[in-house]
Amino acid sequence: MTIQIGDKVPSHSFSTQEGETRSFEDFKGKTVVLYFYPKDMTPGCTTQACDFRDHHAEFNDLNAVILGVSPDPLKKHESFINKYDLPFELISDENNELAEAFGVWQLKKNFGKEYMGIVRSTFIINPDGELVKEWRSVKVKGHVESALEYVKENA
Repeated sequence: MTIQIGDKVPSHSFSTQEGETRSFEDFKGKTVVLYFYPKDMTPGCTTQACDFRDHHAEFNDLNAVILGVSPDPLKKHESFINKYDLPFELISDENNELAEAFGVWQLKKNFGKEYMGIVRSTFIINPDGELVKEWRSVKVKGHVESALEYVKENA
């Protein structure tokens, strides 16, 4: 079952780029900006990650943490973070459990081929662990600013 607006987010465990096991419980009391993206080092995903990086201090000032999620392995996340100086954690969701829980692991079509993949999406989880906002099928340009505006208005 897909997590819906108003639902408490389950205490799902996940691995960060540093190999740490974390869960949403670790962020209780903070707003979580959880964004799903298809693949490290690709143009759209790099632009999105750098936009979050460039606004990181503003999110931080609002008691919000940014967590990026893709199916890439931890080593690739580490390279992505180092190359672009990303100041937030990236989650490795190699088995797509988190993507499936949020309903973003879907059938995609590209150049006539069908495959399963991440649909770029962002979710806001409030300090009580409840899903309060979602953006699905995100266009990169201007999206981070929209997420920041939402957090500012609802912090």
